[in-house]
Amino acid sequence: INDALATTCEAVDEEWIDDFRKWAINVPIEHPSKKVEKRAPGTVEASVRQLAAAVNLAKRKENTRSGAKFTAKKPEEVSQTPQYRADIATLARMFRYCTDPLTKEGESEKLLDRRINQRRQLLHFLQISVATWARPDAAHDVSVDPKRAQWSAGSPYLNLNPKGRTQTKKYRPIIPMAHQMAKLLDAHVGYYVEVVSVRKAFQAMQDELGLPRDREAGMKLIRRSMAHLARPRLGEGQWIEGKIMLGHHRPDSSDIYAPFQPDYLAAVRSVTEGIIDDIITLAPKAFQPARSREIPSDVQENKLNSPD
Repeated sequence: INDALATTCEAVDEEWIDDFRKWAINVPIEHPSKKVEKRAPGTVEASVRQLAAAVNLAKRKENTRSGAKFTAKKPEEVSQTPQYRADIATLARMFRYCTDPLTKEGESEKLLDRRINQRRQLLHFLQISVATWARPDAAHDVSVDPKRAQWSAGSPYLNLNPKGRTQTKKYRPIIPMAHQMAKLLDAHVGYYVEVVSVRKAFQAMQDELGLPRDREAGMKLIRRSMAHLARPRLGEGQWIEGKIMLGHHRPDSSDIYAPFQPDYLAAVRSVTEGIIDDIITLAPKAFQPARSREIPSDVQENKLNSPD
């Protein structure tokens, strides 16, 4: 690895890649905050995939004699699925963190309201993630702008894939919308999560609530937890609806009109609404309309004017 700059594409074989993996796994990730994080095997393998793509592109452009002589490992071979799942009580605590934060000593009502408002976009992320089971990127992408063709007022379904976006391996389905979330979307304008990312706010919540770190309780925790909670409620006979909800089952051409049938994914909608009701029992404000739609300038980068 030390003479990597002198290495030719033809010299990069399986043995070279094995040495690269051993070297890369010991190179820590340094964040701007000075925090040092151990590099995960999946992160290393992503670099291997990128290198293979670069070598193959060089071959197509006739800048090298042969394509990649190595193969990247499959994600399931190098990535360990997080084991932690949040129960109803923990999900409710996450919502209360946003709607009813603990009052700090000497804190005025005005400052408390400001803190609640600063957590508004995190609350929106939690709401849409629970209601849709979506991946974090898809949750951030939900918009009621008619130009994106994702949501229509009074519609029972949400299209997680906005108009003009090409589907990828991480399929975004059309899903049924829980009535608790539908009323919030009907009253909204534009992106539901109005900032580029709530990652920092989510991490702050993890720390305050004592949720696991080390990739066990990242932003995909909501998606994983919803699937975990819903599966026994659905039963194995209806779990196919859960797979569709997660985007793990792609419809074929014969299913193209299915989302427009009244009973489309009725079971998973009912189960999702039941879970939301259980959360509301412990966190009454979890799905209440926001008191203010102002986005504090110091929260994160505003994406209200981002291009579609």
